Amino acid sequence: MTTPLPPTPKQPTELIFPLYVKAPLILLGLALLVLTLHLAADLIFPLLFAAIFAIMLHPVEQWLLRHRVPPLLAIGLTVVLGVASLLGLLYFIYREALMLSSELPVFKAKLLAVSQQFTQWLNARFGLTNQKLMSYVNEASSRAAGLLGGTLTAVSGLLVVATLIPVYIFLLFLYQRRLVDFLTQVFSGQRRDTGVAEVLSQSKAAIQSYMVGLLIEGGIVAVLNVVGLLALGIPYALLLGVLGALLNFIPYIGGLIAIALPVLMAFVAKPGYGHALGVVAVYMAIQFVDNHFLIPRIVASKIKVNALVAIVGVLVGNAIGGVAGMFLALPIIAILKIIFDRIESLQPWGRLLGDEEATDRRRNRPLAAGKNV
Repeated sequence: MTTPLPPTPKQPTELIFPLYVKAPLILLGLALLVLTLHLAADLIFPLLFAAIFAIMLHPVEQWLLRHRVPPLLAIGLTVVLGVASLLGLLYFIYREALMLSSELPVFKAKLLAVSQQFTQWLNARFGLTNQKLMSYVNEASSRAAGLLGGTLTAVSGLLVVATLIPVYIFLLFLYQRRLVDFLTQVFSGQRRDTGVAEVLSQSKAAIQSYMVGLLIEGGIVAVLNVVGLLALGIPYALLLGVLGALLNFIPYIGGLIAIALPVLMAFVAKPGYGHALGVVAVYMAIQFVDNHFLIPRIVASKIKVNALVAIVGVLVGNAIGGVAGMFLALPIIAILKIIFDRIESLQPWGRLLGDEEATDRRRNRPLAAGKNV
Protein backbone atom coordinates (compact mmCIF):
# COMPACT_ATOMS: atom_id res chain seq x y z
CA MET A 1 0.00 0.00 0.00
CA THR A 2 1.58 3.28 -1.09
CA THR A 3 1.49 6.26 1.14
CA PRO A 4 0.01 9.38 -0.45
CA LEU A 5 2.48 12.12 -1.32
CA PRO A 6 2.24 15.31 0.68
CA PRO A 7 0.52 18.11 -1.23
CA THR A 8 2.93 20.43 -3.00
CA PRO A 9 2.78 23.98 -1.76
CA LYS A 10 1.13 26.39 -4.16
CA GLN A 11 3.48 28.79 -5.83
CA PRO A 12 2.54 32.44 -5.45
CA THR A 13 0.90 33.61 -8.63
CA GLU A 14 2.49 36.59 -10.32
CA LEU A 15 0.21 39.53 -10.90
CA ILE A 16 0.02 40.39 -14.60
CA PHE A 17 -1.52 43.76 -15.37
CA PRO A 18 -3.13 44.43 -18.76
CA LEU A 19 -1.49 46.89 -21.13
CA TYR A 20 -4.08 49.62 -20.55
CA VAL A 21 -3.10 49.59 -16.86
CA LYS A 22 0.64 49.10 -17.30
CA ALA A 23 1.16 51.79 -19.97
CA PRO A 24 -0.27 54.73 -17.94
CA LEU A 25 1.75 53.63 -14.91
CA ILE A 26 4.96 53.59 -16.98
CA LEU A 27 4.19 57.02 -18.45
CA LEU A 28 3.38 58.39 -15.00
CA GLY A 29 6.65 57.03 -13.65
CA LEU A 30 8.63 58.60 -16.50
CA ALA A 31 6.84 61.93 -15.99
CA LEU A 32 7.62 61.90 -12.26
CA LEU A 33 11.26 61.02 -13.01
CA VAL A 34 11.65 63.92 -15.47
CA LEU A 35 9.93 66.32 -13.05
CA THR A 36 12.19 65.19 -10.20
CA LEU A 37 15.30 65.66 -12.33
CA HIS A 38 14.13 69.13 -13.39
CA LEU A 39 13.36 70.29 -9.86
CA ALA A 40 16.48 68.77 -8.29
CA ALA A 41 18.89 69.27 -11.22
CA ASP A 42 21.30 71.40 -9.14
CA LEU A 43 21.65 68.53 -6.67
CA ILE A 44 21.44 65.51 -8.97
CA PHE A 45 23.61 66.62 -11.91
CA PRO A 46 26.81 67.13 -9.87
CA LEU A 47 26.28 63.67 -8.36
CA LEU A 48 25.87 62.18 -11.84
CA PHE A 49 29.03 63.90 -13.10
CA ALA A 50 30.88 62.72 -10.00
CA ALA A 51 29.64 59.13 -10.46
CA ILE A 52 30.79 59.05 -14.09
CA PHE A 53 34.19 60.52 -13.24
CA ALA A 54 34.56 58.11 -10.31
CA ILE A 55 33.87 55.12 -12.55
CA MET A 56 36.44 56.39 -15.07
CA LEU A 57 39.05 56.98 -12.35
CA HIS A 58 38.40 53.71 -10.52
CA PRO A 59 41.21 51.80 -12.33
CA VAL A 60 43.70 54.44 -11.15
CA GLU A 61 42.59 54.02 -7.55
CA GLN A 62 42.80 50.22 -7.83
CA TRP A 63 46.30 50.46 -9.34
CA LEU A 64 47.47 52.59 -6.40
CA LEU A 65 45.94 50.16 -3.91
CA ARG A 66 47.69 47.22 -5.61
CA HIS A 67 50.97 49.06 -5.12
CA ARG A 68 50.35 49.21 -1.35
CA VAL A 69 49.37 52.88 -1.21
CA PRO A 70 47.19 53.55 1.87
CA PRO A 71 43.49 53.75 0.94
CA LEU A 72 42.92 57.39 1.90
CA LEU A 73 46.10 58.48 0.14
CA ALA A 74 45.18 56.45 -2.96
CA ILE A 75 41.74 58.08 -3.10
CA GLY A 76 43.25 61.54 -2.61
CA LEU A 77 45.85 61.05 -5.33
CA THR A 78 43.20 59.74 -7.73
CA VAL A 79 40.97 62.76 -7.19
CA VAL A 80 43.90 65.17 -7.53
CA LEU A 81 44.95 63.51 -10.79
CA GLY A 82 41.44 63.78 -12.23
CA VAL A 83 41.01 67.41 -11.16
CA ALA A 84 44.48 68.33 -12.50
CA SER A 85 43.67 66.82 -15.90
CA LEU A 86 40.39 68.72 -16.15
CA LEU A 87 41.97 71.98 -14.98
CA GLY A 88 44.74 71.54 -17.55
CA LEU A 89 42.18 71.30 -20.34
CA LEU A 90 40.26 74.32 -19.04
CA TYR A 91 43.48 76.34 -18.72
CA PHE A 92 44.43 75.52 -22.30
CA ILE A 93 41.01 76.68 -23.56
CA TYR A 94 41.22 79.84 -21.43
CA ARG A 95 44.72 80.71 -22.68
CA GLU A 96 43.79 80.22 -26.33
CA ALA A 97 40.55 82.17 -25.89
CA LEU A 98 42.50 85.02 -24.24
CA MET A 99 44.81 85.20 -27.26
CA LEU A 100 41.79 85.22 -29.54
CA SER A 101 40.16 88.07 -27.63
CA SER A 102 43.19 90.30 -28.28
CA GLU A 103 42.42 90.23 -32.01
CA LEU A 104 38.69 90.78 -31.73
CA PRO A 105 38.83 94.36 -33.15
CA VAL A 106 40.41 93.06 -36.38
CA PHE A 107 37.86 90.28 -36.65
CA LYS A 108 35.03 92.70 -35.93
CA ALA A 109 36.11 95.05 -38.72
CA LYS A 110 36.46 92.17 -41.19
CA LEU A 111 33.08 90.75 -40.16
CA LEU A 112 31.47 94.16 -40.71
CA ALA A 113 32.97 94.39 -44.21
CA VAL A 114 31.81 90.87 -45.07
CA SER A 115 28.31 91.60 -43.77
CA GLN A 116 28.11 94.75 -45.89
CA GLN A 117 29.12 92.81 -49.01
CA PHE A 118 26.57 90.15 -48.19
CA THR A 119 23.89 92.80 -47.69
CA GLN A 120 24.65 94.38 -51.08
CA TRP A 121 24.49 90.98 -52.77
CA LEU A 122 21.12 90.15 -51.20
CA ASN A 123 19.78 93.58 -52.16
CA ALA A 124 20.89 93.17 -55.77
CA ARG A 125 19.77 89.54 -56.09
CA PHE A 126 16.52 89.41 -54.09
CA GLY A 127 15.58 93.05 -53.67
CA LEU A 128 15.92 93.01 -49.89
CA THR A 129 16.41 96.53 -48.56
CA ASN A 130 18.87 97.41 -45.83
CA GLN A 131 15.99 98.17 -43.47
CA LYS A 132 14.52 94.70 -43.85
CA LEU A 133 17.90 93.08 -43.53
CA MET A 134 18.72 95.08 -40.42
CA SER A 135 15.42 94.04 -38.85
CA TYR A 136 16.23 90.39 -39.59
CA VAL A 137 19.76 90.82 -38.27
CA ASN A 138 18.57 92.55 -35.10
CA GLU A 139 16.01 89.82 -34.47
CA ALA A 140 18.60 87.09 -35.01
CA SER A 141 21.09 88.96 -32.82
CA SER A 142 18.61 89.28 -29.97
CA ARG A 143 17.84 85.56 -30.15
CA ALA A 144 21.53 84.69 -30.30
CA ALA A 145 22.24 87.00 -27.37
CA GLY A 146 19.50 85.33 -25.34
CA LEU A 147 20.85 81.89 -26.20
CA LEU A 148 24.40 82.97 -25.40
CA GLY A 149 23.29 84.51 -22.12
CA GLY A 150 21.46 81.34 -21.13
CA THR A 151 24.48 79.26 -22.07
CA LEU A 152 26.86 81.46 -20.09
CA THR A 153 24.52 81.34 -17.10
CA ALA A 154 24.38 77.57 -17.28
CA VAL A 155 28.16 77.32 -17.65
CA SER A 156 28.80 79.72 -14.76
CA GLY A 157 26.36 77.80 -12.59
CA LEU A 158 28.06 74.58 -13.59
CA LEU A 159 31.46 76.00 -12.64
CA VAL A 160 30.13 77.00 -9.23
CA VAL A 161 28.65 73.57 -8.61
CA ALA A 162 31.76 71.89 -10.07
CA THR A 163 33.63 72.68 -6.87
CA LEU A 164 31.51 70.00 -5.19
CA ILE A 165 32.35 67.31 -7.75
CA PRO A 166 35.85 66.48 -6.37
CA VAL A 167 34.31 66.15 -2.89
CA TYR A 168 31.61 63.85 -4.25
CA ILE A 169 34.21 61.73 -6.08
CA PHE A 170 36.28 61.38 -2.90
CA LEU A 171 33.23 60.33 -0.87
CA LEU A 172 32.04 57.90 -3.56
CA PHE A 173 35.44 56.20 -3.47
CA LEU A 174 35.47 56.22 0.32
CA TYR A 175 32.02 54.64 0.67
CA GLN A 176 31.98 52.51 -2.47
CA ARG A 177 31.71 49.22 -0.57
CA ARG A 178 28.81 50.54 1.48
CA LEU A 179 27.03 51.73 -1.67
CA VAL A 180 27.48 48.31 -3.33
CA ASP A 181 26.08 46.56 -0.25
CA PHE A 182 23.14 48.98 -0.24
CA LEU A 183 22.28 48.31 -3.89
CA THR A 184 22.68 44.56 -3.37
CA GLN A 185 20.31 44.56 -0.41
CA VAL A 186 17.76 46.78 -2.14
CA PHE A 187 17.51 44.62 -5.24
CA SER A 188 17.93 41.17 -3.67
CA GLY A 189 17.14 41.47 0.02
CA GLN A 190 20.47 39.85 0.92
CA ARG A 191 23.75 41.39 1.92
CA ARG A 192 25.75 39.21 -0.47
CA ASP A 193 24.02 38.23 -3.69
CA THR A 194 26.25 37.04 -6.50
CA GLY A 195 23.68 37.83 -9.19
CA VAL A 196 23.26 41.50 -8.27
CA ALA A 197 26.99 41.85 -7.59
CA GLU A 198 27.74 40.41 -11.02
CA VAL A 199 25.34 42.84 -12.70
CA LEU A 200 26.97 45.76 -10.88
CA SER A 201 30.48 44.57 -11.78
CA GLN A 202 29.63 44.02 -15.45
CA SER A 203 27.84 47.36 -15.65
CA LYS A 204 30.81 49.18 -14.13
CA ALA A 205 33.26 47.50 -16.55
CA ALA A 206 31.05 48.30 -19.55
CA ILE A 207 30.62 51.93 -18.43
CA GLN A 208 34.39 52.28 -18.04
CA SER A 209 34.99 50.87 -21.52
CA TYR A 210 32.30 53.10 -23.00
CA MET A 211 33.58 56.32 -21.41
CA VAL A 212 37.20 55.53 -22.25
CA GLY A 213 36.08 54.80 -25.82
CA LEU A 214 34.38 58.20 -25.96
CA LEU A 215 37.57 59.92 -24.76
CA ILE A 216 39.70 58.09 -27.34
CA GLU A 217 37.23 58.93 -30.10
CA GLY A 218 37.15 62.58 -28.97
CA GLY A 219 40.95 62.76 -28.95
CA ILE A 220 41.19 61.39 -32.50
CA VAL A 221 38.49 63.81 -33.72
CA ALA A 222 40.39 66.71 -32.07
CA VAL A 223 43.61 65.74 -33.88
CA LEU A 224 41.78 65.44 -37.22
CA ASN A 225 40.09 68.82 -36.68
CA VAL A 226 43.36 70.56 -35.84
CA VAL A 227 45.23 68.99 -38.78
CA GLY A 228 42.45 69.93 -41.21
CA LEU A 229 42.25 73.53 -39.99
CA LEU A 230 46.04 73.92 -40.03
CA ALA A 231 46.14 72.61 -43.60
CA LEU A 232 43.61 75.29 -44.58
CA GLY A 233 45.52 77.97 -42.68
CA ILE A 234 42.64 78.85 -40.33
CA PRO A 235 43.78 80.91 -37.31
CA TYR A 236 43.48 79.36 -33.84
CA ALA A 237 43.15 75.90 -35.32
CA LEU A 238 44.18 74.29 -32.03
CA LEU A 239 41.44 76.00 -30.02
CA LEU A 240 38.74 75.43 -32.65
CA GLY A 241 39.75 71.80 -33.16
CA VAL A 242 39.62 70.97 -29.44
CA LEU A 243 36.33 72.84 -28.95
CA GLY A 244 34.88 70.98 -31.92
CA ALA A 245 35.84 67.64 -30.39
CA LEU A 246 34.28 68.62 -27.05
CA LEU A 247 31.09 69.81 -28.74
CA ASN A 248 31.00 66.54 -30.66
CA PHE A 249 30.09 64.81 -27.38
CA ILE A 250 26.65 66.43 -27.78
CA PRO A 251 24.99 64.26 -30.43
CA TYR A 252 23.91 65.98 -33.67
CA ILE A 253 23.47 69.47 -32.20
CA GLY A 254 27.10 69.75 -31.06
CA GLY A 255 28.40 68.77 -34.50
CA LEU A 256 26.55 71.67 -36.14
CA ILE A 257 28.00 74.18 -33.66
CA ALA A 258 31.46 72.65 -34.10
CA ILE A 259 31.30 73.33 -37.87
CA ALA A 260 29.85 76.84 -37.47
CA LEU A 261 32.73 78.19 -35.36
CA PRO A 262 35.61 77.50 -37.80
CA VAL A 263 33.43 78.52 -40.79
CA LEU A 264 32.86 81.89 -39.13
CA MET A 265 36.58 82.18 -38.43
CA ALA A 266 37.36 81.41 -42.08
CA PHE A 267 34.88 84.08 -43.24
CA VAL A 268 36.48 86.66 -40.98
CA ALA A 269 40.17 85.80 -41.30
CA LYS A 270 40.47 84.75 -44.96
CA PRO A 271 39.53 86.52 -48.22
CA GLY A 272 36.70 85.12 -50.30
CA TYR A 273 34.62 82.07 -49.49
CA GLY A 274 36.94 79.28 -50.58
CA HIS A 275 38.39 78.69 -47.11
CA ALA A 276 34.92 78.56 -45.53
CA LEU A 277 33.81 75.98 -48.08
CA GLY A 278 37.04 74.10 -47.44
CA VAL A 279 36.25 74.01 -43.71
CA VAL A 280 32.79 72.59 -44.44
CA ALA A 281 34.31 69.93 -46.71
CA VAL A 282 36.99 68.98 -44.18
CA TYR A 283 34.54 68.73 -41.29
CA MET A 284 32.10 66.69 -43.37
CA ALA A 285 34.92 64.28 -44.20
CA ILE A 286 35.87 64.07 -40.50
CA GLN A 287 32.25 63.43 -39.54
CA PHE A 288 32.08 60.66 -42.16
CA VAL A 289 35.22 59.03 -40.74
CA ASP A 290 33.93 59.48 -37.19
CA ASN A 291 30.46 58.02 -37.85
CA HIS A 292 31.54 55.13 -40.09
CA PHE A 293 34.90 54.09 -38.63
CA LEU A 294 35.70 55.59 -35.20
CA ILE A 295 32.34 55.27 -33.43
CA PRO A 296 31.50 51.74 -34.69
CA ARG A 297 34.95 50.39 -33.74
CA ILE A 298 35.77 52.37 -30.59
CA VAL A 299 32.46 53.41 -29.00
CA ALA A 300 29.71 51.28 -30.55
CA SER A 301 31.65 48.11 -29.74
CA LYS A 302 30.85 48.89 -26.09
CA ILE A 303 27.33 50.27 -26.43
CA LYS A 304 25.07 51.49 -29.23
CA VAL A 305 22.17 53.91 -28.74
CA ASN A 306 19.85 54.46 -31.68
CA ALA A 307 19.54 57.89 -33.26
CA LEU A 308 15.91 58.53 -32.24
CA VAL A 309 16.61 57.88 -28.56
CA ALA A 310 19.80 59.97 -28.73
CA ILE A 311 18.05 63.02 -30.23
CA VAL A 312 15.09 62.82 -27.83
CA GLY A 313 17.48 62.29 -24.92
CA VAL A 314 19.52 65.38 -25.83
CA LEU A 315 16.37 67.52 -26.14
CA VAL A 316 15.04 66.23 -22.80
CA GLY A 317 18.46 66.81 -21.19
CA ASN A 318 18.48 70.37 -22.51
CA ALA A 319 14.96 70.96 -21.15
CA ILE A 320 15.91 69.57 -17.76
CA GLY A 321 19.40 70.94 -17.21
CA GLY A 322 20.54 73.04 -20.17
CA VAL A 323 24.11 72.50 -21.39
CA ALA A 324 24.95 70.13 -18.54
CA GLY A 325 21.89 68.03 -19.31
CA MET A 326 22.86 67.79 -22.99
CA PHE A 327 26.33 66.53 -22.07
CA LEU A 328 24.92 64.00 -19.61
CA ALA A 329 22.09 62.73 -21.81
CA LEU A 330 23.95 60.18 -23.92
CA PRO A 331 26.14 58.71 -21.11
CA ILE A 332 23.07 58.29 -18.89
CA ILE A 333 21.11 56.59 -21.68
CA ALA A 334 24.08 54.33 -22.35
CA ILE A 335 24.34 53.43 -18.66
CA LEU A 336 20.61 52.65 -18.53
CA LYS A 337 20.93 50.42 -21.58
CA ILE A 338 23.87 48.57 -20.02
CA ILE A 339 21.80 47.91 -16.90
CA PHE A 340 18.68 46.97 -18.86
CA ASP A 341 20.59 44.49 -21.04
CA ARG A 342 21.83 42.66 -17.95
CA ILE A 343 18.47 42.32 -16.16
CA GLU A 344 16.15 39.84 -17.83
CA SER A 345 12.89 41.62 -17.03
CA LEU A 346 14.26 44.93 -18.43
CA GLN A 347 15.82 43.60 -21.62
CA PRO A 348 12.92 44.87 -23.82
CA TRP A 349 13.76 48.40 -22.67
CA GLY A 350 17.42 47.78 -23.52
CA ARG A 351 16.46 46.70 -27.03
CA LEU A 352 14.27 49.81 -27.35
CA LEU A 353 17.21 52.08 -26.49
CA GLY A 354 19.78 50.20 -28.57
CA ASP A 355 20.59 49.89 -32.24
CA GLU A 356 21.82 46.31 -32.40
CA GLU A 357 19.30 45.32 -35.08
CA ALA A 358 20.69 47.88 -37.51
CA THR A 359 24.22 46.79 -36.68
CA ASP A 360 23.40 43.13 -37.25
CA ARG A 361 21.57 43.87 -40.50
CA ARG A 362 24.76 45.45 -41.79
CA ARG A 363 26.58 42.27 -40.84
CA ASN A 364 23.86 40.11 -42.47
CA ARG A 365 23.13 38.05 -39.40
CA PRO A 366 20.06 37.99 -37.09
CA LEU A 367 20.17 39.49 -33.63
CA ALA A 368 19.92 37.00 -30.80
CA ALA A 369 17.27 37.79 -28.23
CA GLY A 370 18.62 39.32 -25.06
CA LYS A 371 22.09 39.84 -26.57
CA ASN A 372 24.49 41.62 -24.27
CA VAL A 373 26.55 44.63 -25.21
